Amino acid sequence: MSYSWTGPPTQFNGTDSGTGGDSTIENLNQWYQSGDQAFIIVASAMVLVMVPGLAFLYSGLARRKSALALIWACMFSCSVVTFQWYFWGYSLAFGPATNGFIGGLDEFGLKGVLARPSQGSPLIPELLYSFYQLQFCAVTAAIVVGAQAERGRLIPMMIFIWIWATIVYCPMAYWAWNVNGWFFAWGGLDYAGGGPVEIGSGCSALAYSWILGRRQEKMMLNFRPHNVSMVTLGTVFLWFGWLGFNGGSAFGANLRAVMACWNSNLTAMFAAGTWVFLDWRLARKWSMVGWCSGCICGLVAATPASGYIPLWASVVLGITTGIVCNYATKIKYIIKIDDSLDVFGEHGVAGMVGLFFNGIFGADYIIGLDGVNNGIAGGAITGTPSTIYKQIAYIIACTAYSFVVSAAIAFVINKIPGLHLRASEEAELLGMDDDQLGEFAYDYVEIRRDYLAWTPAKGEPLDGEHSVPQGERHGIPQHSQMFEGKALNENSGH
Repeated sequence: MSYSWTGPPTQFNGTDSGTGGDSTIENLNQWYQSGDQAFIIVASAMVLVMVPGLAFLYSGLARRKSALALIWACMFSCSVVTFQWYFWGYSLAFGPATNGFIGGLDEFGLKGVLARPSQGSPLIPELLYSFYQLQFCAVTAAIVVGAQAERGRLIPMMIFIWIWATIVYCPMAYWAWNVNGWFFAWGGLDYAGGGPVEIGSGCSALAYSWILGRRQEKMMLNFRPHNVSMVTLGTVFLWFGWLGFNGGSAFGANLRAVMACWNSNLTAMFAAGTWVFLDWRLARKWSMVGWCSGCICGLVAATPASGYIPLWASVVLGITTGIVCNYATKIKYIIKIDDSLDVFGEHGVAGMVGLFFNGIFGADYIIGLDGVNNGIAGGAITGTPSTIYKQIAYIIACTAYSFVVSAAIAFVINKIPGLHLRASEEAELLGMDDDQLGEFAYDYVEIRRDYLAWTPAKGEPLDGEHSVPQGERHGIPQHSQMFEGKALNENSGH
């Protein structure tokens, strides 16, 4: 049964709010609708699917010899974040504190997190909200790990993610969504994470790539994604999960959730079409990777905006994002940072565009569709032009904070003995799957090496040695030179 008033179905009056309620003396479900809770549980599962979606996307975009390492990095980063979020991450992002910057440790280990209403909405309990927000942090971390593609060591990256989630993601989540966060209290508009998720991941990945260094130039000749089908599969996983990401951020099965899903699809499809046409004008051929890139950019731009703007504005946002982000992927060539998977161009810049659109097209009648947030001011089109400069200030703060702090974390980790971020030049030529993992994405790698290591007998064996030199068994000439001490020095600075 639905309800006709503004606010939660029943006002929370738990007997023991210090522990989130006492299930031995009362029904802790009584203040919430089961439909809303079921919707957010499903949305949480959908968002979780985005992590393997990113894994497949990144793997397909890279060379086959580093394909599995990127899948491992995305998946293991989820383990790292789950540990961090359970013990102190959630408390730092959403715990009670009044400094405007970051929460305390009052909810360490989810202490007292149970049935009281969440900070995000009185429609769902805090225990469910904390689980949903865990998936957000996990997806953001998985986006960031793309920065180490094809040349980064995995364990230093996981240590980076562990620290990064604590001192970069948690403060930015606090700014945007904690009722005491400076941006939230200021009246800023960030629906599902244009700041902490998109700008945070894009700028952090750019900073990590900067400290890590560029890939070897000889590896970049004739570079193409090794598996476009996998890129497409990853994109579809992301698209599916993003409907839980943006739709679920209404925190209930309501009209605002439906509006967010509609806006997300409109923005994604118009951005995808725009990107494809921009690529066609140069190559005179259609690009599947281009469609996937545009789709992801549109979904990113919809992340901060889909719960605030009307449907027609999403069409404008999609076209604008497709154009801006297509050109933004060229920034890496200007600043000479090897953002190998275009995380900054497709996540960071698209997040900025979506946040800026909120300042202009944010509408109070869209915000109120959840039945809870009636009366909250929107953007310029509904009479609040001051929102524009608030959004710009927030964009600048998120960009500067995430880039500078992430670069500092990566720099310090890189200086710790045994934790250097970069794999050796030899390992880069060999591939991260072989250097960092004991497994491979494709079985033929082992077959090929066994074949190259074997040669028909030409007389008696010589002291039991193979007649193929050790360095030549991988079929990579540069690798052979390195085994023989003849490595070129032009890239020794990496």
